[in-house]
Amino acid sequence: MPNYTNAPYATRHSTQGMVCSIDHLASGAGIEVMRQGGNAADAAVAASAVLAVTCQHMCGMGGDLWALIHFEDGQPPLALNASGRAGSGANPDTLRRDGLLEMPFHNDPRSIPVPGCVDGWVAINTKLGNLNLAKVLAPAISLAFNGFPISSQCATACRLLKNVANTDDYMRHGLPSTGDLITRSGVARTLEAIAENGRRAFYEGQVGKSLIEFGMGEYSEDDLVRNQSDWVNPISIEAWGHRVWTVPPNSQGYLTLAAAWISSQLDLPEDPDNPLYTHLLSEAVRQSGYDRPDELHEFADPEKLLSLERLNSRVAAISKRSVSDTASGINNGDTIYLNAVDSNRMAVSLIQSNASGWGALQFLPESKISLHNRGLGFSTQKGHKAEYGPGRRPPHTLAPALVQRLDGSIRAVLGTMGGDSQPQIVLQLLARLLHSKQEPGDAIAAARWRFAGNNRSGFHTWANASDLVLQLEGHNTVDASALQRLGHDIEYLGEYDSAFGHAHLIEVQENILAGAADPRALAGGVAGY
Repeated sequence: MPNYTNAPYATRHSTQGMVCSIDHLASGAGIEVMRQGGNAADAAVAASAVLAVTCQHMCGMGGDLWALIHFEDGQPPLALNASGRAGSGANPDTLRRDGLLEMPFHNDPRSIPVPGCVDGWVAINTKLGNLNLAKVLAPAISLAFNGFPISSQCATACRLLKNVANTDDYMRHGLPSTGDLITRSGVARTLEAIAENGRRAFYEGQVGKSLIEFGMGEYSEDDLVRNQSDWVNPISIEAWGHRVWTVPPNSQGYLTLAAAWISSQLDLPEDPDNPLYTHLLSEAVRQSGYDRPDELHEFADPEKLLSLERLNSRVAAISKRSVSDTASGINNGDTIYLNAVDSNRMAVSLIQSNASGWGALQFLPESKISLHNRGLGFSTQKGHKAEYGPGRRPPHTLAPALVQRLDGSIRAVLGTMGGDSQPQIVLQLLARLLHSKQEPGDAIAAARWRFAGNNRSGFHTWANASDLVLQLEGHNTVDASALQRLGHDIEYLGEYDSAFGHAHLIEVQENILAGAADPRALAGGVAGY
């Protein structure tokens, strides 16, 4: 009799198109618009909009967005930075006057840059979409008006909304239970307005007015008129016989590339169960990331960060026999990652986020949209390269990835949620896919590890790089005692724990699309046709 133990995590296949996300409703919406003549860009925006309705505990119109898009074989992908900027009223002296050593976490406009997500949708649709925005947003509008069954993860997250204003979409009858029907009329009306009038309906309409009122001087009308999205130059590096791409700073994506290149220079075993495999990959992460707090800011030069001179010195610091020294801090970041590939092999790698869970725990009164707290990435230190200030973009954890073969054809789109852990998780997927030759389903379901620091906010892992714990997922089969003998401080978490991300992967295998959605997302799904 066949063994179906891992059947829920098996690789799924299709030929014409595929979408992976943390919500089967979103993945289905992406395929729905593809069947209507939409491409992967349309599918990605449609899925992203549905997630803004069904998964506001992780993402939404009040957050940010980044994307990589493989548009043409032989060409670099397009890269979109739709991360918002601090308002023109941002004054770092007020933080220091209030005695804050870190950015405020909740209910404070200083940690709420102008959200970039909607500008990101409009930018992708305008530049690449086959369908108009009304058709692309239609599935999300329908779900918001007519209702959707709340997922177990979102229902659990609603415990944080007790006594939070403007949350009656979720709390009108008390804490919801899994499967309860949720309607979001304010979100539906906002989406309808965007479908009809584009970005102005959001930033210069009711949402923008509510944001200015909440900000009490943090934001101006000019701040909201300014577009929060920019097409930027992607960055890449060659590793394991492929070209790996991501987005530039202010994203931490360069850490993925650095760790992948460092790993590819090491004598990495092919078997992921070999303790040396975990040791060397984790050491590559350690060496790529230990100086992140000093190096990551919106003006960082990716060429310098990825220079071979810089990376070679970090390769040299790694030993097979022990944990390396570094010259120099996790509650999980809450984010969604999705990807889409169409029949023409346009491929989209997209990530959007509230930063931490419901974000700032601040919901706007009419739309009931929650605002992110991405500004927590800023520094309060005077003169720091990432110091909080007017019009500045904060250091960002969001880091989608895309892999091309050396001939420029698309091999894979992948990414994850996970705060500071994102580059670590993507590295593990890259190694399993490109080096260990695993299928997407096996790579996604495999047990993971991550570094955690003393500060468990998900955004300060590297605050003290000499004091890191290597956390192992509960179903990890690697010999932990061997890792301890190499000097790793080991801690176990649960099996299929969301702390290790919600990652998705689509691989282009000749004429077949092979994909997997993360079982850690519970309601996640792959849709294809």
